[in-house]
This record gives sequence, structure tokens and C-alpha cells, in this order.
Amino acid sequence: MHTFIPGKVLLIGINAKYIHSNPAVYSLKAYADKYYPDRPSGCVLEIAEYTINQPAEAILAEIYRQKPQVAAFSCYIWNWETVQKLLSELPKVLPDTALWLGGPEVSFHAERLMNTYPQLTGIMIGEGEETFLDLLRYYWEHKMAQSDIKGIVCKEGFTGERGLVDLNRLPFLYAPSAAFPAAFQNRILYYESQRGCPFQCAYCLSSIDKRVRLRNMDTVKSELRCFLGNHVPQVKFIDRTFNCNSEHALQIWKYLAENDNGVTNFHFEIAADLLTEEHLEVMRGMRPGLIQLEIGVQSANEKTLKAIRRHMDLNTLGKTVAAIHSFQNIHQHLDLIAGLPYEDYDSFADSFNTVYAMMPDQLQLGFLKVLKGSPMEQRASEYGIVYNANPPYEVLYTKWLPYNDLLKLKGIEEMVELYYNSNQFSHTLPVLAQYFTSPFCMYEALADYYRTNGFFTSTPSRSYRYQILLDFACTAAAGKRALFAELLTFDLYLRENLKSRAGFSPDYKPDRGKVHCFYEKEIQAPQYLSEYDGYTAVQLMRMTHIEQFSYPVWKKCPADQSKKLETPSYILFDYKKRSALTHDAMYYEITL
Repeated sequence: MHTFIPGKVLLIGINAKYIHSNPAVYSLKAYADKYYPDRPSGCVLEIAEYTINQPAEAILAEIYRQKPQVAAFSCYIWNWETVQKLLSELPKVLPDTALWLGGPEVSFHAERLMNTYPQLTGIMIGEGEETFLDLLRYYWEHKMAQSDIKGIVCKEGFTGERGLVDLNRLPFLYAPSAAFPAAFQNRILYYESQRGCPFQCAYCLSSIDKRVRLRNMDTVKSELRCFLGNHVPQVKFIDRTFNCNSEHALQIWKYLAENDNGVTNFHFEIAADLLTEEHLEVMRGMRPGLIQLEIGVQSANEKTLKAIRRHMDLNTLGKTVAAIHSFQNIHQHLDLIAGLPYEDYDSFADSFNTVYAMMPDQLQLGFLKVLKGSPMEQRASEYGIVYNANPPYEVLYTKWLPYNDLLKLKGIEEMVELYYNSNQFSHTLPVLAQYFTSPFCMYEALADYYRTNGFFTSTPSRSYRYQILLDFACTAAAGKRALFAELLTFDLYLRENLKSRAGFSPDYKPDRGKVHCFYEKEIQAPQYLSEYDGYTAVQLMRMTHIEQFSYPVWKKCPADQSKKLETPSYILFDYKKRSALTHDAMYYEITL
């Protein structure tokens, strides 16, 4: 008796988070739907998406209920442990279901995996659209032998290389329909306008496919029109170096600028040193939040960059990042990687300070992951790189970076994430950094403070982090408690319209008569709050906030912020108007 439904094939994506989607399974299904429409009666191809946060037992039960004839898993470093658990249990409950794998996690040691997991039917290698189409025909028509399908490893061995797919044959991942926007509500959608990368970074799998293939620009624009027309919140381009072809990138950015819907955000991974003046001119005029850029710097150590075959002009990169920063409309996310060849603790500190000085909106302090099939995997022993045997194969130590130093960097990474990348302390941190020899030293000291006080083991609440930073600042800047209390109060009210004062905030009791008078004047002749038509003075008081300051903490220059005012000033926080990049409230210096 069969335990599967004949003709049912299930493409399974197990994502890192619910908000993510899996472009690989959507591409396989879209390709099959377009080029195999006349499939035999009763043959069904479906997608099932889960997350690594779901218990494997729950995913197992869901797959069992669907009883597919074929279960095909999309495998990456983030879901490989979950997939392995399912591989062990699925044959027990669905003994007749064929199990297939595909994706970067299984494409480079497939023969070994077939021996490790004899329950596997096979593994698809590399790009899967054409290969998967042949597999469907094999299962649904039985007109070809499995060994005749190029690009797979099965029990008989490797069937041979398959040529790269013509990108212009690929249909749109997300078939337009009435259900399209609702099906992906509150989720990030992924999109590719090209495949391959001309660069050869040793830690990256994209370096294996050096030939860059572009999708037809008219097709790309029509598909982008679908995202824009449906007001999709965010689209992430998965092109490895989006602007490696300058004209291709320029046309897409121009199209987005000209057709902006005021809502959708587009994310790109770019090489900043390759941006042209024409690129920058288009970016300058974009709506704040229309695009965001992820820029992989990885290291400022020239010997390290040469070893990982990453060729870039750091000076040009820095000038370009500064130019984009001056536009005040584009979020820039800069990446560093710890654990690379020739980078010790002090060298990494230099790299950190170099990138920090570029003032990115987010600084990602990552750790080397030795990916299967990457050039770095082949040279790991040469560099003394020892890494975790389990996904994501993260570095433990190298010739240059002992495990103890890596642990210190882990603590610094968490401080950068909590305090810098949260954008909640944007006025406090620049002033605090003046009391340390470098930004890296500040985060190093903050990590030590966390460790000494046990905050790494008992994670403080978001609101208590302000108090912790104040106490820490007082250990570094004696006698400056009043200054940092005001800086933190300013940062707090930029984000939140609190009506109960924080414990660290200076004691301020507003003259309610003067405050009420200010709001009455705003009602009659708005000078700041023009978008509050129809509200009373009391309602305006609740919806906005006025705070008194003895230091000019709202100023941009840290040196200016530290000078005490002769007389207190008042700041009005308007929570209806917020920055599209930081979500900070608009604020104004006012007179009461």
C-alpha cells in the first residue's frame, strides 16, 4: 500500500524567519508551470514554506499530511540542521516518498551526502530550473531514465554537468494574481535581475560562477512594475554585486526613481567603489527610503584583501559612502568580516575604526563562514582557519586570531548591534566616543562592562539599556552625568512619546500655563504642527512632547553638544513626522 499521493510533488523551503520567502522554490515552480503546462491529469506541484523556529516534529507532521510522492528540499546553511532531522524521520512515516535535495549547501559534496544519507533519492547540483523540469517528467511520464537527467547525483553517481539556464527564459517568480499581495503580506520578497559575479572573493560561492548573465531590461521593468503596483513593502535584490554592470544598474535605479510608489523599499548589494557620478546623481533625487544599500567592505587590511581576492579602492569607497550619506535619503549598511587571513585583533580594530568613521546607518560585524565549495574551504588548513563542523561553519580561530580574541569580538558585535545598529543612541554615542582613544575601544569597554555586570547572561530590557549606557558613560567620563542624562533623554524622546519620565531623565516640571499657551498659538496659527488640524491644545500636548535641555544635545557636532547653555532651551518632538531612514521624530527648538 502506497503512503503517498501519486503525482504530488512538494517543493519545501525552510526559511530563517517568517518574514523571509524562498526564491529558489518559487523559481522552480514558476519555470515548471510555464514550460510543463500539459502535465498528466492528477499531477500537482505545490510549495510549502516553514521556518527554522518551528519544531522539526511540526514540520514533519505537515509534510506527512500532504503525503507527496516527491519531497524536494531547498538547502542552505541556515536550514541544513533542520533538513537533516527531517531526512532521518520522513522515511519512517512516508517510506515510499522520494527525497530530493538542492541548493548551495548540498551542491558541492553531493556524493558524500548520498553515502551519509542512503534514504536520499538524489541531489540536484547548481541551477535547478531545467533539472527539476526533467525530474517532473521522469516522475510523471516515466519516459526517461533517471541517469539521463543531467545535473544530478543519484545512487548511480553524477550524471554530468548541465549548462546554465538562459535567464530570459525564467518567468516571474511571483505569478501575478488577485492573491499575490495578500499571500506575501508582511514578508520580504526576493528578486534577481542577474546571476553570477565577475569577482572572485575567496569566502563566497558566487566566485565560482564568474560569468554575469543579465535579464532583459524590459522584462525586469515589467516585473518591478508588479511589485510597485501592489505596494509590496520590501524587495531584496539577490544579485551578488548589483552594479557590476554599470548600465544595467543605472537603468533599474532610474526606473525606480521615475516610478516610485511612495511605499516600496528596494535593497541592493553593491560595490560602492564602482558607482559612477551618474549613479550618484540618480540616487540624490530619490525619495528617502526608496532604496537601501549593503556594501561589503570586509576589511581595511590590504594584505587581507589581497588574500581573499577582493579588489577595491578603499579611498574611493569612503568618498562614495560619504557622498551618499550627504544625500540623507539612503540607508547604507556596511559589512566587516572577522577571521579572515592576516587579520589579527589589532588589525580588525583598525578595520572597524576605518568603517565606523564612514558613519554607516548600520555596521554589520560578521564572522567568516567557511562555505562548502568556496575557495576559502580549500585553503582553510593553509591559513590555520579552524571552524565549526556544523552550520553555519563559523570560524573558531585562525593563525592570527586566537579563540579568546574571537570571543571578545563576539561581545563587541553584540554591543554594536544593541547600541549602534538600533539607531536608538545616535546623539549619545558620538559624544561618548570622545572619551575613548577610538570607537572600537569604546565598544570593547562597553562589552567588558556588560560581561562584568552579568548583562550578557541576563539580557536587559530595551528601556533599561539607556540606564546601563548612562552608568557606563559615568565610569568613562567622570562628572558628566548631567550631560549624558540629557543626551539619553533626547535620544529616548526621539523614538518614543513617553508620558511617564525615565528614571535617569533630569527632573523637569514644565510650566503648564506656558505650555498650554504655546499649543493654543499653534492651533490658531501653526508654526510647527501644521498637520494637526482639528485637535485641541490638550490633545496636542498628548500627541507631541516638549522637553527642557541645559545642553544643546540636538546639535550634530559632539563638541557643541557638550557645552552647557546659558539658559535652558526647549525642544518640541513631533511624532507625526518621522525620518524614513531612522524613524526618529521631527524636532524643533521653540520658545515658551
